[in-house]
Amino acid sequence: MIDTHAHLYSSEFDADRDAVIARALDMGMEKILLPNVSLDTIEPMLKLEASNPTLFASMMGIHPCDLKEDFRTQLSIAESWFDKHNFIGVGEIGIDLYWDKTKEADQKDAFITQLGWAKERHLPVSIHIRDAFDETLAILDKEQDGRLTGAIHCFIGSVDQAKHITQDLGLYLGLGGISTFKSSHLTSIIPQLDLDTIILETDCPYLSPVPKRGKRNEPGFTQYVAQHIANTLYIPTPEVEAKTTANAKRLFNL
Repeated sequence: MIDTHAHLYSSEFDADRDAVIARALDMGMEKILLPNVSLDTIEPMLKLEASNPTLFASMMGIHPCDLKEDFRTQLSIAESWFDKHNFIGVGEIGIDLYWDKTKEADQKDAFITQLGWAKERHLPVSIHIRDAFDETLAILDKEQDGRLTGAIHCFIGSVDQAKHITQDLGLYLGLGGISTFKSSHLTSIIPQLDLDTIILETDCPYLSPVPKRGKRNEPGFTQYVAQHIANTLYIPTPEVEAKTTANAKRLFNL
């Protein structure tokens, strides 16, 4: 399996990161992808990647909730890292209007700028959306010129949105812990999705899947997401693991 979205460099793992990694390997984790979120996370992220470059691969981007007043300076510094390191994608980027709607214009500006990085460098994007589906899709509709690839991280949208994302925009859907929640509508949506468009993720340390809900999430818990999808589709779990792994490798050129 491949966890396509993990913040394993987070300080929440400082006390037992090696044990978490060992558990992930025991559970069949082949690759763990690390999206950046701020200028402060670049160093710990790259340090983790350097500790095991076969297992880890990093992306570069600034999360919408981590944009400052001088966000253009932030973006300039982040972009400069592409000349110093080989990143596999641009992320985590996007629009989040849950906490603060007053920064919408800045978030859109930063999102479009970072989509430009991806298209210029032929890299996939990892897109964060919260309370901003219409706003994000409107930008993606305009920016998709045939060069844009990537995934909607932590997808929680509708069937129509899923079809628009995968069929019209040609992007993938990242499914994680939320898809396993009993309160989630995703269980009814998953059978209507094309398995060829799905990749697995944890977003650890957040959003642990059932049966680990409420606990700190970790890459090894990807197996529970795969099992849930398999149970929902009435197919063997190894089939889901194999297909989503192939999808991730294709998207991120692994």
